Amino acid sequence: MTDFTAAGTFTLGRRSVNRMGYGAMQLAGPGVFGPPKDRAAALAVLREAVASGVDHIDTSDFYGPHVTNALIREALHPYPDDLVIVTKVGAVRGADGSWNPALTPAELERAVHDNLRNLGLDVLDVANFRVMGHGVSEGSIEAPFTALAELQRRGLIRHLGISNATSAQVAQARGIAEVVCVQNLYNLAQRGDDALVDSLAGAGIAYVPFFPLGGFTPLQSSILSEVAGEIGATPMQVALAWLLRRAPNVLLIPGTSSVAHLRENLAAAGLALPAEVRSKLDAIGKTEE
Repeated sequence: MTDFTAAGTFTLGRRSVNRMGYGAMQLAGPGVFGPPKDRAAALAVLREAVASGVDHIDTSDFYGPHVTNALIREALHPYPDDLVIVTKVGAVRGADGSWNPALTPAELERAVHDNLRNLGLDVLDVANFRVMGHGVSEGSIEAPFTALAELQRRGLIRHLGISNATSAQVAQARGIAEVVCVQNLYNLAQRGDDALVDSLAGAGIAYVPFFPLGGFTPLQSSILSEVAGEIGATPMQVALAWLLRRAPNVLLIPGTSSVAHLRENLAAAGLALPAEVRSKLDAIGKTEE
């Protein structure tokens, strides 16, 4: 089994979790819509992740929709005591697979109840408010985040986070309720959140990069490939290892629908990156290939 101790742990809400987690988005069908191509394989990936030591799983009821949460429940319920399941609200899917904002108090409450029901939970560990839009969208999130804070006060959510947010929106959310995590686009080549990562580290707030491997267009870099060859790892393992060493508050949730790929991702938790290697990798986000 993969040894997670090299990557360490960080606090997520009231729990201390391993810094290498798992994201369930890729378990749904193409375009994160519809059922998985291989249901048995999807269930096997989830079980392998938890058996290997993963105690932080990221999901949402709008993945599918309802697909990944149903898979998580089938594979893992009743859940291990140390498993933290983080979900997202703020969107619904259209019949054509479109992603549509769902921001009213009634829509957010419905989303919370959908997640609770489909995961088989009485309370959500962490619910992230997903700011909708292509890329990060400016604008006030006061109304929807206040509605989520009310659901937290009612005991339906333990902790709140925010996703796809600007620094100003993170600050606004923190003025409304405690924020335990920020989930934004960030990876070796896309480093726009550098300052936010550091400020959150100082505040003890987890930073969870989505698309840590580039998402639907995987990271491509001659430097990354060269470094990976030098240290006997895959480029994606190196990209994950770099993120773990970027800051102590970074929690990773790489996703996959393959057990073999899952094991490769988890192995990155113990991958050593010498100082000269890190210097080469740091330069990727500052130059154009």
